[in-house]
Amino acid sequence: MNIISLLVRKPLAIGAGLLAGALALSGCSVTGAGPSGGATGKGTGTVHALFMKQAGYSEDDVAKMVGEFEKKNPDIDVEPTFVSYEALHDKIVTAAPAGTYDVFLTDVIWPAEFASKGIAADLTGRIPGSWKTDVLGGALDTAKYEDKYYGVPLFPSTKLFYYNKDLVASVGASEKDLQTWDGVLKVAEKIKAKGKVEFPLSWSWSQAEALVCDYAQLLGAFGGRFTADDGKLAVNSPEGVAALQWMMDSIHGGLSNPSSTTFLEDDVTKSLAQGQTAFALNWESTLRDLDDPSISKVVGKIGVMQTPAGPSGDRPGVNGSMALSIGSHSKNQDAAWKFIEFMSSQENQEKYAASSMPSWKSSYDKPEVTKTNPEVFKAAGAQFDNLISRPAMKDYNRASQALQVELQNALLGKKSAQQAMDDAVAAANKE
Repeated sequence: MNIISLLVRKPLAIGAGLLAGALALSGCSVTGAGPSGGATGKGTGTVHALFMKQAGYSEDDVAKMVGEFEKKNPDIDVEPTFVSYEALHDKIVTAAPAGTYDVFLTDVIWPAEFASKGIAADLTGRIPGSWKTDVLGGALDTAKYEDKYYGVPLFPSTKLFYYNKDLVASVGASEKDLQTWDGVLKVAEKIKAKGKVEFPLSWSWSQAEALVCDYAQLLGAFGGRFTADDGKLAVNSPEGVAALQWMMDSIHGGLSNPSSTTFLEDDVTKSLAQGQTAFALNWESTLRDLDDPSISKVVGKIGVMQTPAGPSGDRPGVNGSMALSIGSHSKNQDAAWKFIEFMSSQENQEKYAASSMPSWKSSYDKPEVTKTNPEVFKAAGAQFDNLISRPAMKDYNRASQALQVELQNALLGKKSAQQAMDDAVAAANKE
């Protein structure tokens, strides 16, 4: 793989992609007062920034970054706020009219909504032309909508496959036996039979976006796609149903922890860290935590690789890239931009590469950078070239919520896989 081509990848799931599906979104401002009610400000003062607690850069990482930025910019104070990922979207939307947050973290699934509703400011004119060649293409496009940029990439991201090397070796297996999901299940059966752990696999299958992310990787592995050619949800296809049936079977067969239906990513990390889980999908920052002796019992015992292949032979990772946006109603947009420039800079991102992958192409050719997290760089390099995106729909959140509900109904044994996916499609596509 040419590492320079990271994130210039083939989309697996959604045809024309997020931007095309977003064209039908309402162009209304959240205040009904046009695209922006903000002001550039004097480039000084206080910047209020909204981040998420889990995955990517840790709260300690962000605190250090803020301290470094304030040292270089003594006339700007940054006040960071952290919320769970599950609360992030609604926090941004409800705070937008008042301009509460000058800067906020934007998931790859939100730019069309935030741009069309006047929540995020258009940053196209601020972005240097050199970024189009220096930044990974897929990362730069994280917050792109109708050929305009409504955010700057903070980090590219996907879920990787983590495994406990000691547990795998204890049954005479190795990484080569984990290249397919069938292979993973066979090794899991051996680990369970030997009584090493009760449930070898753990997942982020709580009724939340995390569940859709895990389903996305399995959907792609089974050769499925989220939407049909008309842009409507179509996960009730044979491939979509088969992926869900596989999830259900792994629970009913005693290989996946039934508590997965209550787990988010942090819970999966904790289970891995306690040696109670042999296999899991999680974001790039996971290995950082698993190698922290203050919270982990498995330091140095966890391997990481590209997600296993499914029946289709494909092995996609879900696109979880995130960007920093400026609120359209921020009164201090120039100072906010200075902060975003610093956070997204190559120097800053390379310094914290142990937590998240940089957005800059040349970073991947620097041994002094890749050595900070060599296993993750290697796995992410392969995964970034093969991503699946969540569905491009004019109301993604409604579609996602419908899918979350029905995935849970199936995983909890309330519905068959086919019925659950039929109901999800009906609810998501309802006019």
